Amino acid sequence: QVTLVESGGGLVQAGGSLRLSCTASGASGRTFSTYIMGWFRQTPGKEREIVAAMGWSASTIYYADSVKGRSAILRDNDKATVYLWMNDLEPEDTAVYYCAAATSALSPRAPNEYNYWGQGTQVTVSS
Repeated sequence: QVTLVESGGGLVQAGGSLRLSCTASGASGRTFSTYIMGWFRQTPGKEREIVAAMGWSASTIYYADSVKGRSAILRDNDKATVYLWMNDLEPEDTAVYYCAAATSALSPRAPNEYNYWGQGTQVTVSS
């Protein structure tokens, strides 16, 4: 069982930046580096949507069009941590942000591909 704990959410003014962190524990013999890691977000009444995902290397990174160019996902395998930086934040970025881990994924953008989820961290962007 893998436990994911997010941190870094909060209230940010539009145009500001933030960094979310997600630390994994309990990889059950499978090293953190082998997991596909994703960041998703969800607002009330809407489906959970992908923000960014990263395989074991930087060559396998995906960004949603809505955040492309102003976000960056990075993983530190030694710390079993994945980060999400977001710049030029907009009120539309307000959501609960979730970290997720997948042992394998044909489509890293799909929430149902992920095996483990964090509890979520609220990000609120004020206008």
